[in-house]
Amino acid sequence: MFLPVGDIPNPRSTPWVTYVLIAINVAVFALVTIPLSLARPDLADPLLLDYLNALNLRGNWPIESVLEQLSAYDLAVFRYGYRPADPALTNLLFAMFMHAGWLHLAGNMLFLYIFGDNVEHRMGPWRYLLGYLGAGVAATLFFALFVPASQVPLIGASGAISGVLGFYFIWFPRNQVKVFVFLFPLLMTHVLIPARLVLGFYLLADNLLPFLLTGSEGGGVAHGAHIGGFLAGMGL
Repeated sequence: MFLPVGDIPNPRSTPWVTYVLIAINVAVFALVTIPLSLARPDLADPLLLDYLNALNLRGNWPIESVLEQLSAYDLAVFRYGYRPADPALTNLLFAMFMHAGWLHLAGNMLFLYIFGDNVEHRMGPWRYLLGYLGAGVAATLFFALFVPASQVPLIGASGAISGVLGFYFIWFPRNQVKVFVFLFPLLMTHVLIPARLVLGFYLLADNLLPFLLTGSEGGGVAHGAHIGGFLAGMGL
């Protein structure tokens, strides 16, 4: 396993916007995702029929089986996630702050914590916030280009954070990323790797290659959104 855990050098300024974004994402997960995941859905919700129809289009799953496993959060994701076949402008924003699970959240927040401070220091807080949100929107729209008829909702901060990585790739090529290497039981250490190698690997091996091999929806991982966000960050 190879996991980025830090970078050098770091700016002396406090990255308040990065911290606020992390806090909002964690708060949404704690106050919305967890409670709704434990709650049963409202069977009178008109959106439930649309949700079931979307599932049937994907494989004729038995309705009884779906209802047994369905949570209120599943319907919330369907309502506020970005669905290319039924786009809503407000969901371009809402979807960025919803996550599928704690690992999804933790991975995104780790990358934002590591790379966001340098980018925020370089751009300034307000430009950084606009760049973050703009990259997130661009990532979602790029993803939607390849699956315009999809009813599968896209959620998560990955596209916006990929934009931050794109900014970082352009502006901090000589920075070093501390990567934790864990090959149990043979090796457990960390190494310093140039930022452009780490982020280039993220773009090409983690996203572009799977995108080309598995298709636009990537077996549950929105590689297209990651690619779109990264390119947006490089271009903005």
